[in-house]
Amino acid sequence: MKLSEVKNHLKELKIIVFQLPNGDLVPAHFHVTEVGKVTKDFIDCGGKVRSESVISLQLWEENDYDHRLHPEKLMNIIELSEKTFQLEDLEVEVEYQGKETIGKYNLDFDGKCFLLTSKVTACLALDACGIPEEKPRIKISDMGVTNACTPGSGCC
Repeated sequence: MKLSEVKNHLKELKIIVFQLPNGDLVPAHFHVTEVGKVTKDFIDCGGKVRSESVISLQLWEENDYDHRLHPEKLMNIIELSEKTFQLEDLEVEVEYQGKETIGKYNLDFDGKCFLLTSKVTACLALDACGIPEEKPRIKISDMGVTNACTPGSGCC
C-alpha cells in the first residue's frame, strides 16, 4: 500500500487498528515512533546494482494503557514527515516489535483495519544463480488424451 492510500484510509477512520498476520491485534495503546523514508542500495547475486526505497512506520507499545493514537494525529505526523523529508508516494512498510525481534511487514487495508502482511524474500537474479525455471505441471487427463496408458500404447 502506498502512502497516499494510508492517508486516504485515515481520513475515513474514527480509530486506528493494526492486525498482525496471525489475526492478533496490535494493542490499542501503540505509538507510531517513527515515520520516514528508508533507502537500501545493494548489489544482487547477479552483480546488478539496485536501490529500493519505502516509507517506514514503526509501531511500539508500552505500559501507558491510556494512550490512543487518533487518525488525525497520525495524519499530522505523516504530513510533517512529508514536508520535512520531501517524501514520495512510496510503498509503506511497518516495523513492529515481536516477541524476539523486530518484524517488518507490508501493509494492506480491509475496510476497517490496517493489515500487517508477511514479507518474503526472493532472488532477483534467478538466471545468474543457476536456478532453473519451474516447469509447469500437466495432468495427462487435461491433455485430452484418452487411454494413453493402455497395454501396447508405449507409455510405460
